[in-house]
Order: sequence, then structure tokens, then C-alpha cells
Amino acid sequence: MRTPRVAIIGAGQSGVGMGARLRRAGIDTFRIYEMRAGIGGTWHANAYPGLFCDVPSRSYQYKFAPNPDWSRLFSPGPEIRAYIEQVARDHDLPRNISFDTEVETVTWRDTEWEVRTTTGDTEAFDFVITAAGALVRTRTPAIEGLESFAGRRFHSAEWEQDAELAGKRVAVIGTGSTGMQLTRAIGPIASKFELFQRTPQWVLPLINIPYGPVAKRIMRRFPFANQFAYRFWQRVTEGTFGVAVIKAGWQRRLIAALCRAHLHVIRDPDLRRRMTPDYLPGCKRLVMGGGFYQQFRRSTVSLVDTPIDRIEPRGIVTADGVLHEQDVIVMATGFSTNRYVLPVEFVGLGGTRLTDRWNPQPEAYRTVAVPGFPNVFMLIGPHSPFGNQSLFTISETQADFAMGWIEGWQRGEFDTVAPTEAATEAFNRDLRDALPGTIWTTGCDSWYIGADGLPAMWPWPPDRHAEMLAQPELGHWSMERVNGHEQRQRAEHVEGRS
Repeated sequence: MRTPRVAIIGAGQSGVGMGARLRRAGIDTFRIYEMRAGIGGTWHANAYPGLFCDVPSRSYQYKFAPNPDWSRLFSPGPEIRAYIEQVARDHDLPRNISFDTEVETVTWRDTEWEVRTTTGDTEAFDFVITAAGALVRTRTPAIEGLESFAGRRFHSAEWEQDAELAGKRVAVIGTGSTGMQLTRAIGPIASKFELFQRTPQWVLPLINIPYGPVAKRIMRRFPFANQFAYRFWQRVTEGTFGVAVIKAGWQRRLIAALCRAHLHVIRDPDLRRRMTPDYLPGCKRLVMGGGFYQQFRRSTVSLVDTPIDRIEPRGIVTADGVLHEQDVIVMATGFSTNRYVLPVEFVGLGGTRLTDRWNPQPEAYRTVAVPGFPNVFMLIGPHSPFGNQSLFTISETQADFAMGWIEGWQRGEFDTVAPTEAATEAFNRDLRDALPGTIWTTGCDSWYIGADGLPAMWPWPPDRHAEMLAQPELGHWSMERVNGHEQRQRAEHVEGRS
């Protein structure tokens, strides 16, 4: 059995899951590169007040590490981060993580990958796993005068923890899930709170029930209870949201009815009109949670839907010439979601660059690999079903698939493997053909839409992803033997004997 050297880019939820998968397989020769100072990925970066996950806790976890102590049906952000950190400690991953280390280039050198960091350090690997996620690179709109603002200004994913908000004039720009959560958290304490809206969002009400001590004791004492809860909430999520987004039916009608009925929580007819979207519920990512509309009953909380013209030292000037004076401006403007592992530059066979390959938009073979880049596997890669399935489920499916290839390499079945061009083109052609029936193509402008005008999403039922990756179709892959690998293995064997 050969010993693989594995590089993992990212110590978030998927990177930690992959590291734990390697450790459980008895492989210790891996390095996780993390550009931040801690573990957790998006749950480390996002530390704003009021942060919650809108996927049920029981299914938003690793199957191999059930957590019996979730506090609520939908978990607060710090709790998810603590859970991922605990799983990393349980599998002794911190000693394999290089923190504050950003990968700059990954270059194919004859028989192996050379990983170079921004500090100039290099190391060679047999496999590279990208686990950078989709919500990494923050996006800030180009607003005139943004830098001139005299108060505190920051992105929601770059929260300044020493920022005082109580009794302050606070503006939040953006009305996605983050904007909703910030409104609930800051609206009650700010002297003046203004939510700047470009496009109204559909809000699906959720009741976030707490888990009491009895439920936690049952989960700790009976492992099958954890397994049942995981499967139950997975089926609920995938059987409702997972179906509603890909085809018309009772699921889509139910979600739309709930969103429309929830609008009547807004008592002011004019405000209700301004907060009613002109597209179907689900076309953009749904905002989920309760208590949002109620904040606008406060005299100190208001919605601003006049476009922003510019920002001055004192605050935000809208297109009608009104100056909205502020002490703090929070940019809840999301992420560049179509970047994935970029801006890390991969240089594959024949000098092919991933940036060129992904111009104008990212594509992959069945979400996990790209032709011309041997022994590279992607977690939460292009077209992964993150619009209708838990990210934990997705990344574990992809990690198991990558692990199957790594184990084949250990047995000496091949040295390099990559999907063929024909198989990759066929998959993406089928994917594009299936997209028109989805909710994402019904007429809205969202971060789901790619450069070709089609949503960069998974258009099939969630379980089809696991079926596609259950076993590799060998005819879709190009496998080769490389003499350099055999020479390196012989050298390692001799060195071990000496």
C-alpha cells in the first residue's frame, strides 16, 4: 500500500470532513491550508450578531459525528463553529493545519502537484482536494464615496467585534438572509436602524424551537435516535425544498402560499407593497426565519428602497437627494459565489490554467473534477446541489468519492486520474437541458445565475447526486501510470529500510 500525500485547501466544514475521512482511513500524510486564523470556514468568518443557520441542526452535521447537544431546531452560528472545531480536535486535525496560510498556485510537475503559498513556501502532493466553499470572497458594490464615510464601515463577513451598536445610527445594505438576521438583532437596540433594499425578498417563516434537556439526554444515550433524527430532517428538507426548486408541485405551491401569507404580518399596506417581490418564491434563495417583518413596527426601524446615489462622510445619500446620517454602515452584500477555489491558480497538464478553463464560468464533471487536472477533487464544486441539500451531506458524498480514488491509488491501480473531456461535456449538456424546468429560471436576477444566463445549480433531485457518485464510471475517466511515481516509491522504500 502506497502512502498518498494529500493537500486540502480550506479548513471549513468540508475541509475538516475530508481531513477526518483521511484520518479514519489511517492516512496522516495530509496538510490542510487555511487562510484564516481558525477552523470553521464561513462559520469562522461570519460572526455577526443574530447569525443562524436555516437548515435543521440534526441534518446540518457530519453523519460520522452526530451532535446530541444542539440547542435549537436551527442552530446559531457560534454553535456550528464550535461543533466543527470539536470534530477537528476529536480527529487531531489541528496538527495538520497551516493557519493564516493562503495557497497561491497549484502546479502539475510531471508526477505530482506543487502547492505554493503566498509566502513562497512549496510542498509536493499526490492529490489536491479543494474545500474552499462558495461563500468565501466577500462582494462589495462599487458605491461612490464609500471610502469617505467617517463612521464604522465593514462587511458582515468581516465583522468588527469592537463596534458599538447600541444607541447608534446603523444602516444595513442588503436584504438577503444576513440582512434579515441583522435587522432582528440590531433593530431593537439601535437608536435608528435603516435597512437599504434594492430588491424585495420572499421570507418563509420558521419557528426555531429549543431542544430541552430530555431531548439531549435521549440523543446522548441512544445512538439510533441521532441517526433517525438525521434521516428524518434530511428527508423533510430534501422532500420539500429539494423538490420545490426543481419542479412544479404541491411543495412549490405550499412554500409560495406560506411566503405570501407571511407578508400580512406587515400591517402597513404601503410597506407591504414595497416589500412584496415581483418574482416567484424560491427563484432567489429564500430568506427564512421569524420576527423580521415585526421589527418594522418600531418607530426606530425603517425600510429605505430608494436607490443609493453615493456615500458621504456623514452617511448615505439616496437618489432623491436625502442624506441618511449614520454612525455604522454594514455591507450585507454577499459573496462572489462563482469563484469556488479561485483565485488560487491551478496549472494542469500542458500548462492549462483553471482560470482559462473556467472562463466565462466554472464547470466540472459531476461537481467533483475537471479534465486536465489529474488527482484533483472538489468539495462543494460547480453545480453542487447546495440549493436543495445540506452542505454536510453534499461534501461527505464528494469526500467519499475522492476517498475511493485515493484508496485505488494506494493499491497501485493508477498514478493519475482525471475525467475525460467527452464525459464532462456530456454531463454539463444534460445539466443545462434539465435547468429550464427549475424555479431558478422563472425570471429573477440572483447570484445563482451564471455567465450564460442559466443558474449554476443542480437541476435534479438531491439523491441523484449521491447516486451519480456512488461508484465511478470508469469509462468516464482517464487513468495513467507514471514512472516517476514508481521511482519515488522505490526511493521511499529504500530510505525507510536505511
